[in-house]
Amino acid sequence: MNAILPIDKPLFTVDSVLFTVHDGVLKVLMAKRAESPFVGYWGLPGGFIDISLDENTDMTARRKLLSKTGLVPSYLEQLQVISGPERDPRGYSVTLAYYALVAHQNVEPKIASVESSCWLSVSELPKLLIAFDHRHIIDMARQRLQQKTLYSMIPVFCLPEKFSIGQLIKVIEAIIEKPIQRKSLMRRIEASEMFEISNEKISSGGRLAQLYALKPGVDIVNFERNLGV
Repeated sequence: MNAILPIDKPLFTVDSVLFTVHDGVLKVLMAKRAESPFVGYWGLPGGFIDISLDENTDMTARRKLLSKTGLVPSYLEQLQVISGPERDPRGYSVTLAYYALVAHQNVEPKIASVESSCWLSVSELPKLLIAFDHRHIIDMARQRLQQKTLYSMIPVFCLPEKFSIGQLIKVIEAIIEKPIQRKSLMRRIEASEMFEISNEKISSGGRLAQLYALKPGVDIVNFERNLGV
């Protein structure tokens, strides 16, 4: 009778790519590692599933975000599964990556395995030490965010509760890195029926700008055509 050979099990982690736009700059949430491997490198907030705590990978993602950054997003969207033998020096690894666009807020780690956490400009990343293949995962998430920005109203997720059209334009342009036409955006806002006009206005460029807000319980609308740029 042949002996049963042991089967090496891959490492399985969950990582999240959270973006925001702050002061007109697209930023990503990163955590500086305080333990091996890659001590002192920046990495995405994530980690291993704990079957005693996590009923699913969504719970893992949120638990790791809370412990490593103090932030829990209102929504997360699955991005992609990434796998391979060279991704992690500890062995063959599989990662389920999530991504989201959120409003800017202060972040702070709550565990010793993270030295610090902060929002980093995506333009800074090439100059930094990034752990594992997280730079590649961020690039994939950024491309997905850019695509979704062109066919949906997802940019409103990182705006204040009440916002001006000018503020929305700045967010969209920071994400897609191209100018957009105000008329095209206004047509999209009207067609979506997602927004209500506020009674408030703010000063903008020497004039008063109308404020808008999402209607309660509204779903994000997707469009058949991309936003004209």
